[in-house]
Order: sequence, then C-alpha cells, then structure tokens
Amino acid sequence: MQFVLDQVGVRFGAVEVLRDVSLALAERRIGVIGDNGSGKSTLARLLNALLAPTTGAVRVDGRDSRAEAAAIRRDVGFVFQNADAQIVMPTVAEDAAFGLVARGVKDPELARRTDDALARFGLAGLRDRPSHALSGGEKQLLALAGVLVTEPQAIVFDEPTTMLDRRNAAKMMDVIAGLPQQAVVVTHHVELLGGFDRVIVLERGRVIADDAAAAAIAFYQGRA
Repeated sequence: MQFVLDQVGVRFGAVEVLRDVSLALAERRIGVIGDNGSGKSTLARLLNALLAPTTGAVRVDGRDSRAEAAAIRRDVGFVFQNADAQIVMPTVAEDAAFGLVARGVKDPELARRTDDALARFGLAGLRDRPSHALSGGEKQLLALAGVLVTEPQAIVFDEPTTMLDRRNAAKMMDVIAGLPQQAVVVTHHVELLGGFDRVIVLERGRVIADDAAAAAIAFYQGRA
C-alpha cells in the first residue's frame, strides 16, 4: 500500500503536534522514531484514519482519510502500545474473533480463521483463558492476532514493545519481521529496526531525517 501525507499538520487546541509533514510511504518495513512528544503516535494514527489531519491531506492507496476512513481502517490494521486498550472480550478466543464477528463473518469461516490466528502465535492452548490474565507478551500477541484475523493489507504498530521486557520485545519484532503484510512500526527501541527498509525520524512535529535504517538510526543517535 502507499501512504501519502501532503503538507500535513495536526493541532490539538493550541498545541501543534505535527507540521508540514509530506511523505510517500510504500516500503514493506518502515520505522518511525523520535523523542517523546515528537509526534510519532499522532503520525501512526493518521495512517489508518484513526485521526484526521488538521491541515493538508492523508491518502491511502489514493483514498482520502477524511472521506473514506472506514474503508481505510478495514485495510490498515492498528496495534496499540497498551494491549489492554485493545483487548475487549473476556476470553482469548472471543477476543481474537471479535473483528470478524463485527464484520459479520460466520462459522465455519469464523472458527477457521480464529483458530489459524491463535495457532500462528502459540495461543491455541490458551483459547479459553481470561484475556486479561495473560502475560504482557501474550497480550501483545493476542492484540496482533485480533488484527491479523481480519486479513489487513498493512499494519501500523504504535510502540508495540514499550511495555515488554527486552526478550519479549525482540520476540515481537521477530513476529513483525515474519508478517506478509506491510508494516509501519513506531518505536523507541531503535536497535530493533536494523533490518527495516526505511526509517523516519521526527522531532517536534517535523521530519528531520528519512533514510535507510542504518543511516537514519545513526543520525538519530548522533544528535548533540
């Protein structure tokens, strides 16, 4: 998919969070890094139309995010920083199936796709477990399973490793690396983006670097 941001600005009241951002994103693996408050999460939400720009335009495969937000969200999944904000059903299996139920998918397809998603992430043995009793790493995998079961073309991850220890953070990034879908990953764990095709660096709402992973990360880490 191609995400095009054309002179995008986002303002919340008197606070300007993003300003004059123009990007065309089509690579398979794209990272977004920057200090706290740089606008990373706001940029992530623009990409799947969870948020509309205050100024400028966001287009996803040519569709304007203001006019076709629902269609864009069907094709672009979103994984939140805090999995508890995304897990809404009482058991693991029910939560994994939630997106399909909302779209009117019925058995046997509903059961097949749910079972496949749980098995893919090693959650099949936990299908009857209370969702919120899972470990942090298991919750993140469940949140991702709940997105993947709807078969999006691309997935945006907003700080998917922030609440995980280093071992589970590395595991999550391995899972992301193996996904067939295009992925845009916002993270402060810059060392996990080494194999990415492209990395964007934000500072105070502006793009200050846009390069191959190694070059962009070196620029970010080398700032005075």
